[in-house]
Amino acid sequence: MAQLSRLWPAPISAQRQRWLQGAVLALIGSAALTLSAKTQIPFIPVPMTAQTLVVLLLGMVFGARLALLTVLVYLAEGALGLPVFAGTPEKGIGLAYMTGPTGGYLVGFAAAAWLVGRLTERRDDAQALAFAALAGLVLIYAFGATWLAFWVGVERAVTLGIVPFVFGDLLKAAVAVGIGLLGAPRLRRHLSV
Repeated sequence: MAQLSRLWPAPISAQRQRWLQGAVLALIGSAALTLSAKTQIPFIPVPMTAQTLVVLLLGMVFGARLALLTVLVYLAEGALGLPVFAGTPEKGIGLAYMTGPTGGYLVGFAAAAWLVGRLTERRDDAQALAFAALAGLVLIYAFGATWLAFWVGVERAVTLGIVPFVFGDLLKAAVAVGIGLLGAPRLRRHLSV
């Protein structure tokens, strides 16, 4: 009987089960971010993607810690050279891509996922979800345009890196809030991560 117990592991503890569940969800979330980066609408100066929508939803569904971990997994995949970002591999891969003009937006994704998660952990009604989504967008723009300004100057960073995307991102934020109201907070409580 002792030999059989070596072949068949004991049931995993609740803590390990939560950790495993979190790891699986982070991988699923990073896959969703990759798909959203590859879902592009032709736009000028760069194509518009669904990434901001997914980042906002990750915060609403996963909460602050797991949403941040998910985006960090996504960024690590990209840093290792996997073609997970918009425009990769055509526009480069790995750290070279991440330190390019759009690198600030990638950092903004991590910050926004955490902030949206943190805000919606406290309150998850329509007003709170809308505020969290808008705050997340502001954070993405702040990091993105600040980094872009080093490349093209402040005025062009605003006119190229924010202004063209405001309407589309507000639409994506509204979709995120709508999905959130349909059950993201309840799903987060069910996941208990």
